[in-house]
Amino acid sequence: MAAAPPVYRKVPRELAEHGDVRVDNYYWLRDDSRSDPAVLAHLRAENDYTAALMSDVKHIEDEIFSETRRKIKEDDTHASLRKGQYYYYERTLNGKEYVRHCRRLVPTDGHITVYDVMPIGPDAPDEHIILDENVKAEGHAYYSIGAFKVSPSGKLVAYGEDTNGDETYTLYVIDVESGKYVGQPLKGVTSDIEWAGDDYLVYITMDSLHRPDKVCLHKLGSDQSNGTCLYHEKDDMFSLGLQASESKQYLFVRSESKNSSFIFHIDILKQNKQLLVLTPRLYGIDTTASHRGNHFYIKRRSEEFYNSELVACPLNNVAEATVLLPHRESVKIQDFQLFENHIAVYERENGLPKLTVYGLPASGESVRQLQDGRVIDFVDPVYAVEPEESQFRSSIVRFRYSSLKTPPSVFDYDMDSGVSVLKKIDTVLGGFDASNYVSDRTWAASSDGTQIPISVLYREDLVKLDGSDPMLLYGFGSYEVCIDPSFSGSIFSLVDRGFVYAIAHIRGGGEMGRKWYEDGKLLKKKNTFTDFIASAEHLIERKYSSKEKLCIHGKSAGGLLIGAALNMRPDLFKAAVVEVPFVDALTTMLDPTIPLTTAEWEEWGDPRKEEYYYYMKSYSPVDNVKAQEYPHILVTAGLNDPCVMYSEPAKFVAKLRELKTDDNLLLLKCELGAGHNSKSGRFEKLREDAFTYAFILKALSMTQKEWL
Repeated sequence: MAAAPPVYRKVPRELAEHGDVRVDNYYWLRDDSRSDPAVLAHLRAENDYTAALMSDVKHIEDEIFSETRRKIKEDDTHASLRKGQYYYYERTLNGKEYVRHCRRLVPTDGHITVYDVMPIGPDAPDEHIILDENVKAEGHAYYSIGAFKVSPSGKLVAYGEDTNGDETYTLYVIDVESGKYVGQPLKGVTSDIEWAGDDYLVYITMDSLHRPDKVCLHKLGSDQSNGTCLYHEKDDMFSLGLQASESKQYLFVRSESKNSSFIFHIDILKQNKQLLVLTPRLYGIDTTASHRGNHFYIKRRSEEFYNSELVACPLNNVAEATVLLPHRESVKIQDFQLFENHIAVYERENGLPKLTVYGLPASGESVRQLQDGRVIDFVDPVYAVEPEESQFRSSIVRFRYSSLKTPPSVFDYDMDSGVSVLKKIDTVLGGFDASNYVSDRTWAASSDGTQIPISVLYREDLVKLDGSDPMLLYGFGSYEVCIDPSFSGSIFSLVDRGFVYAIAHIRGGGEMGRKWYEDGKLLKKKNTFTDFIASAEHLIERKYSSKEKLCIHGKSAGGLLIGAALNMRPDLFKAAVVEVPFVDALTTMLDPTIPLTTAEWEEWGDPRKEEYYYYMKSYSPVDNVKAQEYPHILVTAGLNDPCVMYSEPAKFVAKLRELKTDDNLLLLKCELGAGHNSKSGRFEKLREDAFTYAFILKALSMTQKEWL
């Protein structure tokens, strides 16, 4: 006899706004304390039901998990970074979930070059284990280190530890050589921590709604209660962030909303650790900063210069700005890294990342517009490039590169000679051959004619491209986040079974520049959903897949996307995976007591205003579930999630159970000891992927032996 789904009791609650009354029968699922016995019992019942219905494919989950794990070189060393007298690096060990943080002495005093290699073997300096996360994680169901910062002298390390997934950290300082704790831990902090000399730490704390609101100065050895609050951001639309300049002379405190930001700076070489204004608080102006020589370098975005410009200003006259890179309509300045004699600029053009390096005048000379930059070429048609920590007093920029078929690769690039050296490429065992796979890009026309880029991956010898191939389509489309086509080892468990994998780079993301984002937020949010639907239709039309074989996947705000797409076009998809989804958008945005709500009004709109209320009501997934047939659906949640409360996915499932008219799978899997990013161990994450892929194969009836 098949297991019966849990029954949700109805407790009607009227929610009235602007003369409109919504009845929420499942509001009772929200328990801010996360301790209500009835709620926890219901979540456990959902987990039991999910396990029961997935029991017939447990062997498939186990097989996918095993094959994915077999491809990993479990005992491996990450690319080392030379800093001062030491090489610093992380190591993974056979059978262990977490990394070891290590260092070795540099045996020579020579300059850093792209050919610099950390010596290993019997004659090399001994490895020193600074911190073993596997030891620290013992006794914890969840363990994550959010920051690991070595002091300027190299004698101490500060690290932030989260043991339940709520992204609230406890900050510890240890002596590098002995491993002993120095002073008392600092509690309730974010992962933003920086050294201000060897005796001080700067860190950020959060208010009761999980908003980073205070930046504090802590003297080692003193009690946390005796620390100095350098700044308290009282505007609940703004949150604080912290960053050190590459020169290590300045710390920058950034207060930011979804539309504006302004910056303070601290000169850590000065005895008086005073916070001074660098850029003013102006609505619609967004700035990030760093330092070199006698100048601050600032990336500045405004309504006029929406893709940002890069300027420099003297330390003693921040109002006197020299434009280094002007605003361009087709090129967005994403980020930059400063060096003693160079600057590396990360940009986006035509939906792809771009890295250009420039020489700079001597630090005592005046700055001028950047010219004669050297663009670093990349071989794949679609790819991802991210900055890595580099050394300011060198000519070497380090970056991480990958593509849908190229494993993560760390490169050192000499900005003087143009020589690039591969320092590390992640090993993929089991005979992986990138030449067996095709990664490409296609463009879909959205309902308003906008061309939407889609990245595609498949194995050439396994697909027919005649409409009969199964597909997994991923989307996000919010917060100006770029979902670049990077390497995922686990996705090959589907691709090697004949799947096509695709990413729709829809509006609301930042892939095509700032306007791309602005055209997918607030009162234009529905563009995100119609772009995704148009992408699915395009892929079907081009014979990559069919309605009967198309599965979709989104997480967090991407879960809102999937929820909206399911309500709008349930006929278009065979199955959906909806991870920690922001699906009760209207109710959440009406409640400023929920963490992050006020800061999100500039993303979604403030529904206390009638225009936004009715627009959000027209797409909020929970509010638009209706009596119709839906595809197979797997929904996930995290009880300790600080970003999307677990009750949102739970209510979405409840509403679907009540109204949907089909007999397709509808499963809720809630992690009771984790948060937004689910479990923390590397193998635990592979197990979750395996479960998801087993669900997809079950939904597609691909559980026969020939598919395994």
